[in-house]
Amino acid sequence: MAEWSQLPRELVDLISKYLSFEIDFLRFRSVCSSWRSSVPPKPYPNTPSRFPILPNNGIAENSWGFKLTKTPLYLISPPKQTTSSDDNHGGWILKLDRENPQRMRLLNPLSRSQFKPLPSNFPKNLDPSQYPILELGQEYTLQFIKYRPRANSIADAGNLYMEKVAVRLEEDGFLLLTIHVSGKLVMYRSGDTKWSIVDDSSLPYDDVILKDGNFYAVDNTGKGVLVKLSDGSAPELTIVGQSVFGGDKKFLVESCGELLMVDKYLSIGPEDDLGYNENVEFYEEFDCYMSERTVRFKVYKLDGEMQRWVEVTDLEDRILFVGDNCTFSALVSEVDCGCKGNCILFTDQFFCSTEDDGGMWKNHGIGVFSLDNGSIGPISSYNGYAELFWPPPSWICSPQPIDAELNELKI
Repeated sequence: MAEWSQLPRELVDLISKYLSFEIDFLRFRSVCSSWRSSVPPKPYPNTPSRFPILPNNGIAENSWGFKLTKTPLYLISPPKQTTSSDDNHGGWILKLDRENPQRMRLLNPLSRSQFKPLPSNFPKNLDPSQYPILELGQEYTLQFIKYRPRANSIADAGNLYMEKVAVRLEEDGFLLLTIHVSGKLVMYRSGDTKWSIVDDSSLPYDDVILKDGNFYAVDNTGKGVLVKLSDGSAPELTIVGQSVFGGDKKFLVESCGELLMVDKYLSIGPEDDLGYNENVEFYEEFDCYMSERTVRFKVYKLDGEMQRWVEVTDLEDRILFVGDNCTFSALVSEVDCGCKGNCILFTDQFFCSTEDDGGMWKNHGIGVFSLDNGSIGPISSYNGYAELFWPPPSWICSPQPIDAELNELKI
């Protein structure tokens, strides 16, 4: 067999230039020390994670611009040489906020809450040559930038625009699709001076997604549309899935090459009307009674040829993740955490904990819904699932031999 580590430096550098995805570039440099030395790391400011300030014309009146950010979601697996007692702990999923290259933040993969404090023995660099890394998806968000003369940063000047954004990177820029406050679809192409609202008589849209280079959207009746784009003409909407009535909120998820629609059913108040807890503050108890809670899900697969959604009752070994601004999926064999597939992990305020357990469940509840039997509950009630998020596994925090200078995932 050929000795890949002996390839000429010039050839290794040439191959690296054809790697358009950041995670592929990281893996490429992680193959061996000679490849790492042949290809220098890409500086973050030159990667697509940083975008210019977008105008507000056509989408908002109370801000003078938007900041578009990209946040990758990673699955980090234990190193093969792990010998700790935590060998049974599988992969660890994290969302990495890289807006400040000098000080990155670990975020809850299903929300924007920050993981803190980190364990004292948490490594400052996550070396891709030591830990197998798989990119599960990317979260794009828009942030309002309001004019405040004394604001010291973008974070001080605005708040998060709470609609999911689908972004398509192009050779000369990018194109994005999101949902206007009116519920209509709105588009923006890099270089434009204003946003374009897609003229459509549909009911308010719930979600957007980019799949195979194409934009898809779903309204709150479940009607799925393909957004066709032609140079110099207005976007055209083609129905790819007829309405599916029933649930209260629709989400689009790409999973194993399929486009899935997750239909969430909501209810108001606690599951047990007699569940008053005298140890909980009045306002927290009142909030629990008045907040929506998720009671079940249904999952559908798009049959584009028949223009319909086909119900899926068995996801087999797949796990779907439905977050505040992102959706993604993973295989049980990938996460390798001892948990079962055929389930959905989702955010739900009803499952918020009143206990301070390091900041993970304090502000954003995580629930698990099993398609096997229709059970639903907090993630703490399901063995193996909570370990996917927090705390970090011991093999991350334990000292590992570092023989590389990589610091792409600096925390």
